[in-house]
Amino acid sequence: MTIQLKVPSLGESVTQATIGPWLKGEGEAVSGDEPLVEVESEKATLAVPAPVSGVLRRILRQTGETVAVGEVIGEIEEGAVASAPARGAAPAAAAKPAAPAPKVAAPAPPAPARPAAPTPATPAAPAPAAPAAPGPVRASPSVRRLMAEHGLDAGAVVAGPTIRREDVARALAGPPAAAPTPAAPAGDRERLVPMSPLRRTVARRLLEAQNSAAILTTFNEIDLSRVLALKDRLGPAFLEKHGVKLGFMSFFVKASIDGLRAFPSVNAEVRGDAILYKDHYDIGVAVGGGKGLVVPVVRDADRLGFAEVEKTIAELARKARDNRITMDDLAGGTFTISNGGVYGSLLSTPILNTPQSGVLGLHKIQKRPVATADDQVAVRPMMYTALSYDHRIIDGREAVGFLVRVKECLEDPERLLLEV
Repeated sequence: MTIQLKVPSLGESVTQATIGPWLKGEGEAVSGDEPLVEVESEKATLAVPAPVSGVLRRILRQTGETVAVGEVIGEIEEGAVASAPARGAAPAAAAKPAAPAPKVAAPAPPAPARPAAPTPATPAAPAPAAPAAPGPVRASPSVRRLMAEHGLDAGAVVAGPTIRREDVARALAGPPAAAPTPAAPAGDRERLVPMSPLRRTVARRLLEAQNSAAILTTFNEIDLSRVLALKDRLGPAFLEKHGVKLGFMSFFVKASIDGLRAFPSVNAEVRGDAILYKDHYDIGVAVGGGKGLVVPVVRDADRLGFAEVEKTIAELARKARDNRITMDDLAGGTFTISNGGVYGSLLSTPILNTPQSGVLGLHKIQKRPVATADDQVAVRPMMYTALSYDHRIIDGREAVGFLVRVKECLEDPERLLLEV
């Protein structure tokens, strides 16, 4: 029975997507729920799983093509078993992105630019495919088999986090075929590269935020001496008990919730001529993903302990890096935390993640001389914090009060631990 593989729903208002790399080739066996192809929408990149087990018989839409939600992009023969010739046919399937590859490879595998002289001796021994599978190479079994059949190792293949079939095809075709960016109309010293759907959406939403909200930013600084001392004292036991490190982000999430409870308008949003106050705390945490910045949400963060917050953030960050983030992971946040300090930023003004009305910007921890309560000067680990807010519903008093509340929580962090 033939089952159609369709582009899934990608979230409200999303009607189109771009086909990413196919993770399986025609004629290969697939298992139910196994990722088959990556689909990039304007909001996220997701892997489309196989609806049933069987064989991928046809690929109807190729990498880079624009498709509509619900469109058929492939066909799976349910319950079928991949035939034996599929092993030999793998190079032909892989060669679709670069047609010359199979013709060159059939008589005698070409020596890629990087591999050393012994490569001609290795193609005659495809048996080492299995030993080549273990190790740091991230690739499907069929891709590892294809590399072994042509005497390629991971170092000879230019790829991203995961080696795809088209990466192998480019390596076989040789350096001249590696020209992924379109020629610029302005000359050979410039390149014109289209924005990805995700980047277009980020650009549009940031512009909307600037044009639709009255954004103002207020700043403060926090002495993190006691947080660092707590991490040093409790960190090893925390890691041993929960299997995750005690990081800074859980402290800031908990301190933000304390501030949001004290100043509810920072957790609210404008709805027409009304204000929607939210009595739940779904905290968005900005992370850099494989395709750009995304803001997955830690749901009901006020009900989670420190360990649960750390585990949730770590898992969301892994999904973002692997392009496995889903629309459910991104939707419904009430407040956002963005940590530019991990990139070395000392001070910045974050932009609202609309329709939210507040975003907390964290920055680099830097040792600075400060005046203490007893009028002495001491060197302390200090961090500048910034709250950008929608001035239509948040007054300056509330914005400053929120940041002061966050500062108080982090300069006396034991109170946060007692509330967990």
